Amino acid sequence: SWPQGLVVDDDQTVVIADYWSDRIIQWKNGDTTNGQVVAGGNGVGNGLNQLYQPTDVLVDKETDSLIICDRDNQRVVRWSRRSGTTQGEILIDDIDCWGLAMDEQRNLYVSDT
Repeated sequence: SWPQGLVVDDDQTVVIADYWSDRIIQWKNGDTTNGQVVAGGNGVGNGLNQLYQPTDVLVDKETDSLIICDRDNQRVVRWSRRSGTTQGEILIDDIDCWGLAMDEQRNLYVSDT
């Protein structure tokens, strides 16, 4: 495990990009012992149900989804936060992303290293 990007949503849920474990984990407010894998966690790979060394994550409140910088797959993906989601969708590919930001108008900014 090597935590990278971190975001806290309006409900005080902490979401972390877990670089070495190729997944995104969240902890609900007040629960510090039961982290839940919410994206990736299916081993290293480039399938839509996998991540490869994610470096950043943010919450898109309007779509109730996570935007993830999937660094070594060279893509930015979106995963729904609704239960039962088993894979993401590619928003941007062929990008060496490291960090993400979104403004109030939902413009997405991506650092391409």
